[in-house]
Formats: sequence, C-alpha cells, structure tokens
Amino acid sequence: MYYEPKIKEECGVFGIFGRKNAAQLAYFGLHSLQHRGQESAGIVTVDEGQFYLHKEMGLVTSVFTETNLAGLIGDRAIGHVRYSTTGSSNVLNAQPLLVNSGKGTLSLAHNGNLINSLAIREYLESEGSIFHTTLDTEVVAHLIARSRERDMEKSLIDALNQIKGAFSIVMLTEEALYGIRDPHGIRPLALGKIADDYVLASETIALDIVGAEYIRDVEPGEMVVITGDGLRSVRYADRQCSFCVFEFIYFARPDSNIAGLNVHLARMEMGKMLAREITDPVDIVVPVPDSGISAAQGFAEEKGIPLQWGLIKNRYVGRTFISPEPEIRDLKVRLKLSPIYEIVAGKRVLLIDDSIVRGTTSKRIIKMLREKGAKEVHFAVSSPPVSYPCFYGLDTSNRGELIAAGMNRAEICKYIGADSLTYLSQAGMLKAVEKSDLGFCTACFDGNYPIGEGMGKFSLEEGRKSCAR
Repeated sequence: MYYEPKIKEECGVFGIFGRKNAAQLAYFGLHSLQHRGQESAGIVTVDEGQFYLHKEMGLVTSVFTETNLAGLIGDRAIGHVRYSTTGSSNVLNAQPLLVNSGKGTLSLAHNGNLINSLAIREYLESEGSIFHTTLDTEVVAHLIARSRERDMEKSLIDALNQIKGAFSIVMLTEEALYGIRDPHGIRPLALGKIADDYVLASETIALDIVGAEYIRDVEPGEMVVITGDGLRSVRYADRQCSFCVFEFIYFARPDSNIAGLNVHLARMEMGKMLAREITDPVDIVVPVPDSGISAAQGFAEEKGIPLQWGLIKNRYVGRTFISPEPEIRDLKVRLKLSPIYEIVAGKRVLLIDDSIVRGTTSKRIIKMLREKGAKEVHFAVSSPPVSYPCFYGLDTSNRGELIAAGMNRAEICKYIGADSLTYLSQAGMLKAVEKSDLGFCTACFDGNYPIGEGMGKFSLEEGRKSCAR
C-alpha cells in the first residue's frame, strides 16, 4: 500500500480494432492509463479466431515484455489496468476476462461497479452457474452466455438491461470490438481513430499516446460496435448523465480532456473558485504534489499570491508495508514529501490539496511545515468534504474511513493541526466544470445517489463464504 491511500478508482480500459500491431499499441495505451490502476494489467488479442491472453499482477512495464507482447498476435485487442474496488487483488481477478460460451468466445474489461451483482450472482449460482472469480465483471459474462437471444449483440444488450451500476466496458469477440457506457455515464470512455481504425480508451491521453484522433465520448446508454465494416452506434438505454465529478478533481490525468474540457484547466478553475471563497491572509501558496498543483496554480493566479514549491515529492518512492507504529508512519510521509526550510520559514503558508480522505497525511504534512519554521499553516481543499461512501467504482464504500463523515470542519481543522481549513463549496466546484455541459454525480459530497446504494468491496467474497457454510 502507499503511505496513505488517496481515494482510488477501479481501473482503466483500452480497445483497438484493425491495427496489425494492436498489442503493442494496447501496451502504450495502458501505460498512459497506469494512474487508474497499479495492481494488475492484461491484454487480449484475436487472430483468425484464436484468442491470446497475457495478464499478471504488477505495473504495465513489469507485466509485459517484448517476448510476451510478440506472442499477442492479431489486429484487435483490449487491455485493462486494475485497482480493486470489487473483489480481492489477486491474479485470478486480473482482467480482461476470457470466456468460452455457446455464443462464442468473448473477452471483457470493465471500469466501474455493479451495485446489483451480488443478487444476480446468487441467482445464477442457484441455477447452476459456476464462477471462477470474485469480480462483478464475471456476472456480465454469465448473463451474456445464458441469454435466450441467439446472437452475441442481442445477448449483450439483454445482459446490459439486467445490470445496475457504473460501467464502462470494452468487449472483444472474433468479429467485433464493443464499447459500452452505463445509462448514467458515471465512468468515462472516449472514442478515437487512427486512419480508418477505431480506438477506445478510458481517457483521451491514451488516444494521444497511440497517435489516435479523438472523435467523441461514447454516450451514456450507448454501445458502439466496431467491425471490419466500420462503426455502428446502438442506443440500448436512455441517456441520464451523472458523470463522476471526481474524474475532474483527482482521477483523470491533467493532460486528458473530458467532454471537451481539459482536466488541468478545470482544476485550475477550481483553485480560482476557492480563491474567491477564502479570506485568510497568507504569504505563499504551496501545493501538495502532485494532486494539489493545478488548483494551487489557479488559486495563486486569482489572488496574486506567489506559488512556491515548499514541498518536494520523492518520485522514487513506491509501495511500502503498512506499519501500526506512528513514528514509522511519520517516516513514510517524510520519505515521500520534504518541505524546504528557506521557502516556508517565517511564512503564513496556504497548503492546497484536492481532498482530505482520512486526514492522517494532511496532519503529518502540516506538522512537517511547522517543524521547518512556517509561521502559520492554513489548509484549503479544492473540493467539498467527502462525507459519503461511493458505490460506483471508488474505494470508499466504508463511511467510517472518511474523516468528514464523523467530524465537522472545525473538528477536522483541529485534528490536522491547521490554523484554518476551507473547503471549496459544491456550487463553486460545479461552476468550475460547467463548460463540460455534463450532469454530475456528487453523491460522495451530498449523499444523493443517482442509481442507489450498493455493496462493499468484498461483498461477493463474503457472499461466497456464507453460501459455503
């Protein structure tokens, strides 16, 4: 685990159809999406009806070599990088899934969470289905295989009409590549093109990396079907846009665009909105790297206050074990971030980050700044308090882990040791992203769930255990 987890998202997906070096392009696409999941990676290709799969635990660069990429032959591929929000982190749960069925062989990669997967799985198991993973993604494969519809496309639509939750899915068959978003469009999926060949990716940065031209986002409730004859759009459900606003706040790469709005510029705008709402007099603005950089830049520009790199991030710190001893946890934060005495000493510092999840790291950073001589440390957050769990693909299904669920702002301020604490208002946050012309899911801030509440991360495994007793 990292020294303290930020909010995590489940994964990134990639798909390409018609390029002779499909696996290599999928590799680069997944590499650009590595921030969306670092637990496992995988690629599936198809060549003359034969499917080829390679997936392992680890980062893209460690999972794939020139040798195993060379074995992934074919001109079409899908790929996946994972952070687990449903099911344990192990190779059995790595994606893409590859399934043989009476409808033909298919491979699936999924970003999101299905909130009714446990109920569907229990029903399917009572009917004789056998599951090999604890992924909600496998539920979709079983629904396709069991559908009374005869062809693959109609079976897929049949399955989509039974699942509920957040999902962006890429699916590969012998004949076609499919890209699907749930009716609320909670998770992203972009469509691009290299010459006459189509590409699907969780973020536009993956399109840029492989040299694809961005065409548009796949619409909520839309399924695109890509074959040798080109692309077809199928509307399988009505559009009800509730896009996850945390993509703009934290998840997506700053160099990605969502619905025509650049993520970095959106975060800068959040910082500008925050500057209009804060009144504490400060001398310098210091971002928490890397998550607070864009917002801090916007804040500094709006207020006319110097932006200073008072915290330096060690780029070479990877995962470490979690230790219960407080002094060891402090050392891990110091290993990750280092304040500069000459910048912060004697200054009234405004520290900016995109969110406070549990508060422990914020507390240690403020302590370090005071140790380096900061006169005052004010803390500003470029989003509202995260007070409610997310069931749609973020790893916050336990409300007890969220500091804002149990403390008010004054209590949080005292806990982290700041001289003041300011959160961006929800109105200000939404104003910052209004150019995207999207409707947003803000459930983690206000508890208004557009689809309904779901299950915990290990519910499918707990359900399996209870059935075994």
